[in-house]
Amino acid sequence: MTAPEKLAGRCLCGSVRYEIAGELEPAMFCHCSQCRRASGSAFATNASARADEVTFTVGRELITEYESSPGKYRGFCSRCGSPLYARRRDKPDTLRIRAGTLDGAEGVEPRSHIWVGSMAGWFRITDTLTQYPASAGDAVLLKDHPKT
Repeated sequence: MTAPEKLAGRCLCGSVRYEIAGELEPAMFCHCSQCRRASGSAFATNASARADEVTFTVGRELITEYESSPGKYRGFCSRCGSPLYARRRDKPDTLRIRAGTLDGAEGVEPRSHIWVGSMAGWFRITDTLTQYPASAGDAVLLKDHPKT
C-alpha cells in the first residue's frame, strides 16, 4: 500500500498535532483489557509507524506518558486526554499510532483483531478479518499480512 506524502493527526483539543512521513503498518484492532480501558471503547485501532518518521509539529511538550505495564508507555494529550500512541522500550524504533487521531483514513488498512480472548463481552466481531485469541507477535502478524 502506498501512503500519501504525509499523514497528519491531532488530539481532540488540537493542542498536539503530528505528521507521519512514511507508511503505516497494517492496522490491528486490539481487544485487550488495557486498550479497552485506555480507549474507553470495545477496542483500540493501532497502526505502527517508524518513530523517526513521526514528527510532533505542535504541542510535543503537552504529551504525557503513562507506563501501563513494564516497558510499555502510552502517550496522551495532557489537556484533553486523547490517546495518541503507544511505545515499547524494547522497540524504540516503533510508535503504535492510535488511528482515531488521524485526520483521515488514508494510509490505514485494518488487517486483524488481536487479543479477542479478552474481548468485551458485549461486543461481537462481524467482519471477516483474521482473529487472534492473544497477540501472535508483531513479526507473525506482519508476515501473515504483508503490505500490499
